[in-house]
Amino acid sequence: MYEEVSHSLLNRILDELKPAIEPKDLRFFYSRLGANFYGIHALFQRLYGNRRDFEQQLGRLVAVMTRNYTERSTALKQVDRQREADHNWFLHQRWVGMALYANGFAHNLSDLADKVDYFAELGVNLVHILPICECPLGKSDGGYAVSNFRKVDARLGSNRQLQQIIEGLHRQDSLIALDIVVNHTSEEHLWAQKAMAGDPHYQNYFYMFDDRTIPDMFEQTMPEIFPETDAGNFSWNEAAQKWVMTVFHRYQWDLNYTNPEVFIEMLDVILYWANHGVDILRLDAVAFLWKKIGTACQNETEAHKVLQLFKDCCQVVAPGLLFIAEAIVSPSEIIKYFGEDAVVAKECDIAYNATFMALLWETVATKNARLLNQGLKNLPMKLERATWLNYLRCHDDIGFGFDDGDIARVGYDPALHRRFLVEYFTGEFSNSSARGRPFGKNEKTGDARISGSLASLVGLQAGLESGDQQLIRNSHKHIILLHSLIMSFGGIPLLYYGDEVGTLNDYNYERDTDKSSDSRWLHRPALDWRNMQRRHQPGTVEQLIFSDMQRLIRLRKQTEAFADFNNRELLELDNDAVFGYVRYNYANPSDKVVVIANLSADPQRIDVDILRQRAYVDPAMLEDLWSAQPPSIFSNQLVLSGFRFYWLVLNPYHGTTQ
Repeated sequence: MYEEVSHSLLNRILDELKPAIEPKDLRFFYSRLGANFYGIHALFQRLYGNRRDFEQQLGRLVAVMTRNYTERSTALKQVDRQREADHNWFLHQRWVGMALYANGFAHNLSDLADKVDYFAELGVNLVHILPICECPLGKSDGGYAVSNFRKVDARLGSNRQLQQIIEGLHRQDSLIALDIVVNHTSEEHLWAQKAMAGDPHYQNYFYMFDDRTIPDMFEQTMPEIFPETDAGNFSWNEAAQKWVMTVFHRYQWDLNYTNPEVFIEMLDVILYWANHGVDILRLDAVAFLWKKIGTACQNETEAHKVLQLFKDCCQVVAPGLLFIAEAIVSPSEIIKYFGEDAVVAKECDIAYNATFMALLWETVATKNARLLNQGLKNLPMKLERATWLNYLRCHDDIGFGFDDGDIARVGYDPALHRRFLVEYFTGEFSNSSARGRPFGKNEKTGDARISGSLASLVGLQAGLESGDQQLIRNSHKHIILLHSLIMSFGGIPLLYYGDEVGTLNDYNYERDTDKSSDSRWLHRPALDWRNMQRRHQPGTVEQLIFSDMQRLIRLRKQTEAFADFNNRELLELDNDAVFGYVRYNYANPSDKVVVIANLSADPQRIDVDILRQRAYVDPAMLEDLWSAQPPSIFSNQLVLSGFRFYWLVLNPYHGTTQ
């Protein structure tokens, strides 16, 4: 959009930059900058227009964008143009991701580089390496307390080794995702160190106060993130003789985005990694970016404006780059992190579907779909050019932040139901085979979140320890069933490393003083690659799960209806133990997949007429993609054995019933 004020200012800025940029080929940069600058100017003015140095700071912003574009390689610019031409490329069903720690999946980055072929073997083509930037020993928050945004932590390897991994993945036509912690730094970051030493310029990069007057005003409405270990949201810094905002841990200083220099610095960091070939950046803790007295300092309108500005600037310099919003908030809030535009995602292209994840874990405990169906009714429809990350486990804990109204609507008492879930997953409930541990337990209410590996939470660990073969078989089937749902629901399925072979809880963290108080390390294992080789030994648990996962991934990639274009419809199946939905091929709506899953260990049945009336299919004309056989139908009932699922597609050659 052309607008005189903003574009006359842009012309003045470009005139000042002319000596540095005139020799460069900036055709695509100029066209994108011209198309986006009205929005960039409007957002920057909304956030910083009250500053006397507004035009100077906007000039610095354009200079950073220009420099990063000129430094971007010809190959990456070609990728940008390809993705611009196919702007829905990331909604395709071809993508399957895996999140991992470099020193958990492998020993270090050098070892990880030697294992890149493993992803192709499994079928994974999007690798998310959890935080690898430099951070202090013992005060790292699992890598999220960053002391240098541009340097790989030496304990993991080097920037050069990371570059080898990026290039190796790109040769396989795979994507790489990395974390950028945009909300805070480590207290050992250079900016924090200069602020601590009394430099007023860098003190303005953070929220720092001489006394408790303003901090106490903030505290009246701000919740505590870690009340057990790091109470409050401010910490006294002896060296600076100031109170510092530290929302997460005392050693993590919140960045002050009311200062435009902070925004520009972080944009430069984002573009640095984009220019090193990173395809997707996971923006950590985005809900916390803007602080206001009298609010919870989460999900503020200005936080969304900051993300929109990041996005608009990156669309000028590196339009092939995608953002993941790390915002584990309510469905009504998470949808806002895609942006407010009716079609195009203007903030983040991808968001974690934490609601679906938590609801799936609720079904593991209850073996029914009542709350799952109710909760999904409240999941807003996403934008057309945005997508979910669907996952079962991640590096973090499992929380049960369901809406109390939804819990009550399906017949449960909210407080009692959450207590049941905690007791179930920690093995305290009498019929539970789960082997999880509580995280962040509130001793007053009994409420807690859950740590533990997927396999240990669904009973595989208990089965192996007891030698219960039926429990082992059921756990195997349960693992595949849950993955079948994230593969087919709509979005990018994100596996968690080790789950593809049934990795159990790792109790080694108990012997590490830096980790022993944080039960989340239970599911942050160091994989034993001698055990991983068992994936090639027929009949082992590892081989059975791995081969099924390979097949799930292969079938997903072949099924066009699993692309994500808001092409899903939930099914009411009149059986609480069975969950179902229909996925339509966006290019050919008559081409569809009916997904039906038995969430219990007991056989279940549904009336065939329900599928005719609600899914508009004749089950006698369907074939199950998973088994390559017709579904089991007896006496006008579709039958599912324990933890069985169907991916049903039209096949006119199978029309017989018993």
